[in-house]
Amino acid sequence: MGRNIRKRRSPLAVKAIAASAAIALGGGGLLWAQMNASAHESNNSAQNYTKAAAATVATIACPDVGQKLTSVPAKAKQGVATELANLDKQITEAYSRLASTRQAQANDANFVQNAIVGPLKEKRAATIDRIRLDITRVGGQFNNSLAQLAACTTQTANQTTAGQGGGQNNNGGQNNNGGQNNNGGQNNNGGQNNNGNNGQASAAPSASASTPVDVGIGGQAGNGPTAADFVDITKVANNVQGKPQNGQQASTGSFTTRCGVNANKNHNTDNVIVAPGVTNGAHHLHDYVGNQKVDAFATNDTLIADQTSCQNQSDLSAYYWPVVREQDGSQDFDQNAAGGGTEGNVGKILTPVQAQIKYVGSPASKVTAMPQFLRIITGDAKTTTNGLANANAHWSCTGFENKVQLTEQYPICPQGSKVVRTFAFQSCWDGTNIDSANHRTHVAFADPASGVCGNGFKAIPQLTMRLVYNVTPPSIVNGQVKNAYAVDGFPEQLHKSATDHDDFIAVFKNNLATTIANCINSGKKCQ
Repeated sequence: MGRNIRKRRSPLAVKAIAASAAIALGGGGLLWAQMNASAHESNNSAQNYTKAAAATVATIACPDVGQKLTSVPAKAKQGVATELANLDKQITEAYSRLASTRQAQANDANFVQNAIVGPLKEKRAATIDRIRLDITRVGGQFNNSLAQLAACTTQTANQTTAGQGGGQNNNGGQNNNGGQNNNGGQNNNGGQNNNGNNGQASAAPSASASTPVDVGIGGQAGNGPTAADFVDITKVANNVQGKPQNGQQASTGSFTTRCGVNANKNHNTDNVIVAPGVTNGAHHLHDYVGNQKVDAFATNDTLIADQTSCQNQSDLSAYYWPVVREQDGSQDFDQNAAGGGTEGNVGKILTPVQAQIKYVGSPASKVTAMPQFLRIITGDAKTTTNGLANANAHWSCTGFENKVQLTEQYPICPQGSKVVRTFAFQSCWDGTNIDSANHRTHVAFADPASGVCGNGFKAIPQLTMRLVYNVTPPSIVNGQVKNAYAVDGFPEQLHKSATDHDDFIAVFKNNLATTIANCINSGKKCQ
């Protein structure tokens, strides 16, 4: 594990991190958040936090094998996707065992290694080997070094609290050929958060119903969030900078598509981009707007033939994101379902009161129309163990969006203010591929200073999203968070705010993709 010493980001890293912070705000303006350490940590907060026990295992950190795959032959894609989903399932099962055996862990210092981490390594090794066979049997090349990613490590409670800046962060959420944290997923700044705390709830009880051991993970289900995951936004220094200046070739228009807020509660726990053909491949619940029949078994043919919630019936695109829940002690419809309560995603599901979906242009050039069926994932659902290299989460409050954007903490908004989560997707495309093996390398973020796409990539309309929620403000009492809210996620990710992410599949009829690009290039505001 990393030493307990805070590492300061280099000026270059801080500059690069700002690239991931392009956010969509009302009126079509783009702002760029300066994601430096003081911007989204709890150091500016007046809240009083108590320390968590540093020696107790809180979660399991496994290398993200999918992010290291650079090429998968078409004939092997389904088999590889299934095995990658198996890796996620294995981690979920191991975390469940970790959470249910706290008393055994307290009684035996070697229990986690012998009973959980060791067997998990064996399962992962066998699964990675099946991925090798899937690829090589159809003539593909497999990087044998991926076998070294079978081993997992553990993280203690204070190594997973907010404000660490774990991971290399070389390009602040930009496309870096996927996941630099490849060696056990350790946080490189391991556990340096001095504001660690004990959470609201103790860990899940063991199977024998012995007294559980409180490991400071917090949350209604015992897997987060904690008090350190929240900050009073009025106590955070301003951290938002202006966007790059428009050049002579800038595309200054915008196109808004109105697709609703998922009031019809179109949910599932699949992810057809990452885990096609795998039920519950996401292990958390998604809101869906736009295309109405998106699940693990959706294909390009079914997507183009489906109905849409968008007012513009030519927009059949799939827009989906993990739900936000209020952990007020209540349960929702999925309290006993996979991806829901059985995997630590608990509480009342909140439907956004606003959902703005807007395509905007480039400050440096005209944009090329998006290709049909382009897939983009922005952010990383596994930043708790991967680090922040691909993070692209932005949380704020109405009235503060042009001042403060948070990545590693959730905001506590003042009375009358609503919680806002925003996304600005990658806006540079390689010109050829609608997806890539790790679902990242075919798209990239533009240069943060100039807005220019590098490496021969083309500027495409940048998808931006702004989701607004009515949230009862959490309170911090004696180092514990009351009435927390959190984004759904993989159970071992402990509901950290940085794990927020968003998914998109471009599906357009009647030449709408070209219409969007032409509108943006002409400087018009269309819908």
